[in-house]
Amino acid sequence: MKAVVMAGGEGTRLRPMTANQPKPLLPVVNRPIMEHVLRLLKRHGFDDTVVTVQFLATLIRNYFGDGEELGMNLHYVAEEVPLGTAGSVKNAEEHLRGEPFIVISGDALTDIDLSDMVRFHRENGAMVTIGLKRVANPLEFGIIIVDEQGRVQRFLEKPTWGQVFSDTVNTGIYIMEPEVLDHVAAGEVVDWSGDVFPKLLKDGAPLYGYIADGYWEDVGTHESYVRAQADVLSGKVDVEIDGFEMSPGIWVAEGAEVDPDAVLKGPLYIGDYAKVEAGAELREFTVLGSNVVVRSEAFLHRAVIHDNVYVGASTNLRGCVIGKNTDVMASARIEEGTVVGEECVIESEAYLANDIKVYPFKTIEAGAVVNTNVIWESRGQRSLFGPRGVSGLINVEITPELAVRLASAYATTLKKGTVVTTSRDVSRAARTLKRAVISALTAGAINVQDLEAVPLPVARFHTSQTGLGGGISLRTTPGDPQSVDIIFLDERGADLSPAAQRKLERVFTRQEYRRAFPGEIAELSFPSRDIENYAHELLRRIDTSGVAEAGLKVVVDCAGGTGSLVLPSLLGRIGVEVLTVNNRLDEASPTDTLAKQMRDLQRLGELVGSSGADFGVRFDPVAERLSIVDGNGELVDNERALLVVLDLVAAERRGGRVALPVTTTRVAEQVARFHGVEVQWTPTATDELTKAAMADDIIFAADGRGGFVLPEFSRTSDGIAAFVRLLGLVARTKLSLSQIDERIPRAHLMRRSVPTPWAVKGSVMREVVEAAGEREIDTTDGVRVIEADGSWALVLPDTAEAVTHLWAEGPDNDAAQRLLEEWAAVVERAEG
Repeated sequence: MKAVVMAGGEGTRLRPMTANQPKPLLPVVNRPIMEHVLRLLKRHGFDDTVVTVQFLATLIRNYFGDGEELGMNLHYVAEEVPLGTAGSVKNAEEHLRGEPFIVISGDALTDIDLSDMVRFHRENGAMVTIGLKRVANPLEFGIIIVDEQGRVQRFLEKPTWGQVFSDTVNTGIYIMEPEVLDHVAAGEVVDWSGDVFPKLLKDGAPLYGYIADGYWEDVGTHESYVRAQADVLSGKVDVEIDGFEMSPGIWVAEGAEVDPDAVLKGPLYIGDYAKVEAGAELREFTVLGSNVVVRSEAFLHRAVIHDNVYVGASTNLRGCVIGKNTDVMASARIEEGTVVGEECVIESEAYLANDIKVYPFKTIEAGAVVNTNVIWESRGQRSLFGPRGVSGLINVEITPELAVRLASAYATTLKKGTVVTTSRDVSRAARTLKRAVISALTAGAINVQDLEAVPLPVARFHTSQTGLGGGISLRTTPGDPQSVDIIFLDERGADLSPAAQRKLERVFTRQEYRRAFPGEIAELSFPSRDIENYAHELLRRIDTSGVAEAGLKVVVDCAGGTGSLVLPSLLGRIGVEVLTVNNRLDEASPTDTLAKQMRDLQRLGELVGSSGADFGVRFDPVAERLSIVDGNGELVDNERALLVVLDLVAAERRGGRVALPVTTTRVAEQVARFHGVEVQWTPTATDELTKAAMADDIIFAADGRGGFVLPEFSRTSDGIAAFVRLLGLVARTKLSLSQIDERIPRAHLMRRSVPTPWAVKGSVMREVVEAAGEREIDTTDGVRVIEADGSWALVLPDTAEAVTHLWAEGPDNDAAQRLLEEWAAVVERAEG
């Protein structure tokens, strides 16, 4: 009697384990499921076997060959397209003529007594004998009811509980007479249990069910896959284990090295040529594949590790599956139900929560907390929050589902009944995601004031002025039209502090979201006049005296963003002649790419020059930052723009302090000191600049990237307020921007970034401090080394990427370049 092994399934429910290999090749205790099936067939005398293949068929052929190593004769029959369970056997009909045959799945683990099933088939003169098994939960299987003699009475495929009339299910193991294939149409999609068997039953054909006593597990889910490993190790299924049982339940294959000081608590399996170091602890039902390395202090419990995996020191793996050729670095933690595909890198101290799927060829960054599947994106990020809030690809990394979870976590951090604002830029993606955010907030007992599409400074101002609890604003990521930022605001309208971010992230990670009772579902309202109130307060608090008398003429580029909702009417009230461009809401281009920015700035310069305007400004699409063009039509770069506005503010105020990040040129200190103003140096994080701007004596703050803070109006970056303030300053000083620029000394500041693995960032900074020797150092942010002549270099590890940034300033460009190269060499040497 011949056998047919069906090995064409894709195993979609088992992805990512089956993303690059067919389900029959998935290892169970270091042998493919199909190899266990073939060995069972061989044990019962089925030497001549036909294998039907379809998905990744070449991999199956290459692994088993002609069956010689198993003492079998294997023939392969390929399906061009899936033909169903019966159609695939019909496709192999030429190998099955003239004698009964057995059909068995190549991806179900079993030790059913096939010889006894053949006896049952022959004794009853059956046309078809169906292997049956009693199971606790029959919902995923086809139910079959038989009479006392075993003759089939009724079929039902995948019932609901209300339809369950038996716990006896179809195992997919059949013994058939060759004439059965006459009832299967060639080249068509046909299933045994759905099409052929019901017809044969109706025609009165002798169909019998053999109720098996042995083990059978349809390895169709991640849970059943892990359970199958445990069942083999516990002896519940009679299959051959390749190795030696060194002590009860401890199986070790050929060539494996296990240090005597490793802790082993079986049953467990260690594959051939695997290495387990001293101090590692392997607990029950752990399976190590071939050539796996487990470093000291690693802890594994119910973990299934495929071939050629590296498990670093102090890792913690529980109930997970790790695909072949993957590296799990030191102190990573992977929780129950998580599956990591092949050829991934899980960097040090990364955390993968329960039931996460990481698809093949991905990198999970050091320290990352991963709570969602990593499927399309190339990396799992270290932190939920980046420099622009929570950012990611639209409908890939940032989905409506994620937006709901984030907003639910944010709502949970606030008191019930708190009021928050929601707002967005002009993009459709932000509009769609904002609706998801609003639903989650109101479901979490948080009242929402939806500002709809407004400039980000308006949203920040409205949040800070109305005694609200915070806000959420959504915008397209600057420079990347495929991505979106979700920005969380506190009660001041500022970005959440790192402490508040961590609190939100904890709730998000644990998924401990608060839900309102029906009577607590909160309200959604739409405030009227929010833009008018913003403009009114802006003109009340910002000094615009002298503007009307000066007869200024300016060109304003709104960049097709939300600034166009405020600027034209606002400027009309100030009394300045204005030419506006891109004064519309441009859904098709909701963010600045570098090419668009440079093209618009060139056009702005041409308009300023041709119209005889005093200067021009271009806002970013959410009006938070601005770029300046002088009266000659020349772009004033961001560093010079900071110095120009600083000079104007300091000259008028003649006292107080300004807050600037430590990466700013020290020329700013000269400018401020000249006018009797002090500089407070802050870390580079936006939150730190905002915090510094809260002090009463701070008169100005800027980040050097087009962001300006005018404390008399707002403690957060506001491009519109900065522009209005600039109008008043220029009008009253009676100097052009180019004249102001010319009187400020030139800066010689250079910057470079050096790739730096996360694992060595700490040692790099220690090396920098040691290399500084007796020189003065400043640790406001990173390490700034100050030379005797006032030159300085700053070494600053990036908070979100595996990079170290360097700045160097000297008396001239050559000196700054030499200093930059000196400290870049220190960083690179420390990495080695």
